[in-house]
Amino acid sequence: MFRHLIRGASVVTLISLFTAGAVQAADAPAMRIRGEITGVSADTLKVHAKNGDNLVINLTKDTQVRAVTLANIEDIKPGSYIGSAAIPQQDGTLKALEVHVFPPELAGSGDGHRPFDLAKGSSMTNGSVGDLVVSNGRTLTVNYKGGQQKILVPEDVPIVNLAPGDRSLLKVGVKIVTSVTKSADGTLTAQSISAGKDGVTPPM
Repeated sequence: MFRHLIRGASVVTLISLFTAGAVQAADAPAMRIRGEITGVSADTLKVHAKNGDNLVINLTKDTQVRAVTLANIEDIKPGSYIGSAAIPQQDGTLKALEVHVFPPELAGSGDGHRPFDLAKGSSMTNGSVGDLVVSNGRTLTVNYKGGQQKILVPEDVPIVNLAPGDRSLLKVGVKIVTSVTKSADGTLTAQSISAGKDGVTPPM
């Protein structure tokens, strides 16, 4: 009887561990991979990552593809929805490392201000442009739920448009930024892909 209880408890423990592992896998945070496509098939991409790794990334029916095209400061107007990776300045404002402009149908994507991995100490701010002051060093006021940031956009900072795309953009030689999840066995699966169009390198 006692042995049966121990055996039962062991089974319960194993089930609990398996369940916890499954939950952790399901909740695995996405990570970004930047690189160049070196191979394409119906359900996978081969990518030479910026850090030198050669990776195989799975595609699913839910993988979102976006086109990245060149833009300029004149494409940004009050009310535009943008994202910007930036680093803090001494006066508390942010200096942009890049700016990407969302189309109206993607307004609200990733709204907020959070740490980002483009450079040491960088952040990502996604929000709606309130003010755009071109005469004062090209400064954007970006509003998001619960806050606001002022972002200086230097002349040499890349500005791009993001637009809905499809898998026809995924070709050998195309530069991408992809958000992937990693399973327990190391398999990488793309959640979204921003692909440079007409030779553009996504700066995000």
